[in-house]
Amino acid sequence: MGFNKAKFMEILAQIAPNRYLQAVLIILLFLGLAKGVDLILTRIVKGWIEKTKLKVDDQVLDIFHRPVFLSIILFGLALATERLGFPGTIGFITLGCLKTIAIFYWALAATRFLKLLLHLVSRDESWFNLIQDRTLPLFNNLLILVVTGLSIYIVFLVWNIDLTAWVASAGILGLAISFAAKDTLANLFSGVFIMADAPYKLGDFIVLDSGERGDVTNIGIRSTRILTRDDVEITVPNSIMGNTKITNEAGGRHEKFRVRVKVGVAYGSDIGKVHKVLLDVASGFPEVCKIPEPRVRFRAFGDSSLDHELLCWVRKPVFRGKVLHLLNTAVYKRFMEEGIEIPFPQQDVHVRSVSTDNQAIEKNTIEPVKKS
Repeated sequence: MGFNKAKFMEILAQIAPNRYLQAVLIILLFLGLAKGVDLILTRIVKGWIEKTKLKVDDQVLDIFHRPVFLSIILFGLALATERLGFPGTIGFITLGCLKTIAIFYWALAATRFLKLLLHLVSRDESWFNLIQDRTLPLFNNLLILVVTGLSIYIVFLVWNIDLTAWVASAGILGLAISFAAKDTLANLFSGVFIMADAPYKLGDFIVLDSGERGDVTNIGIRSTRILTRDDVEITVPNSIMGNTKITNEAGGRHEKFRVRVKVGVAYGSDIGKVHKVLLDVASGFPEVCKIPEPRVRFRAFGDSSLDHELLCWVRKPVFRGKVLHLLNTAVYKRFMEEGIEIPFPQQDVHVRSVSTDNQAIEKNTIEPVKKS
């Protein structure tokens, strides 16, 4: 059942024949109606909402409470203006101002409501992975731009302003800006896709295809920052991050990282003893994870050694260098104590002097020792 303005004016004319008195009655009537709706919202509806466990409905009521109250008053003022029958220009300006005020308040309410929805969606990544805590400021800014642009468009329509020239100018200006800031736009869109796809997150230890490696300290709209093990911060544009191969050593099922200690023992060594010593060494360090447990693999028969690998896991990739140093040192000491030989490569160099008649007159054999 809608509002019948003609019927309302007919009833009002029967009560008060004077149009000025009718305008005053309209304003008073809608002021009372606005106050009545305000009391219903603030006492009855709000009291019922406060009994619920959700806080979202309280925030929604706070957002739309004032726009509803003001809209009823502005609607009454618009009816009163029409009833007074102002001349064309004055009436047009008065109604335009009232409509503009209503658009302003409802634009603010829409912005606050949509920001609330974005905040709720960002808290549950199962809804929409693109909207997350780290991308929330971006979408808030885009939301403000969209609501502002739509509000300005509606205001122009209210004031009967021709938008053809404005739209054409905006198109030319947008084309010029897109060419001038193509690198910035490439970084912007790449940043959005990085945040949405999440190949890495804050705190992850990543290795770039170009060799840079370190912890991710910041993921911005324009660039990503990486703190290396030398405490040097590297800033990489997102357009490069979006088109390069990235190894996320903190990704996967867990953040643990496997360390490989390669060692060779001499032919004739007791393989069982070698395996036992390597596992004992790994179990002696608290930095080495118990689950998955360390293991030893016999990899190959080398030229001068039996090649083994000690495989163990550390809690984070950044501990790799420290743990590898400790394990290498401990393995060498234990092998010395247990009498397990670590062979080193030897090379025979034959030097031969030849006379002019191609007869060998000297032959020396030198066996330099080169330790690896």
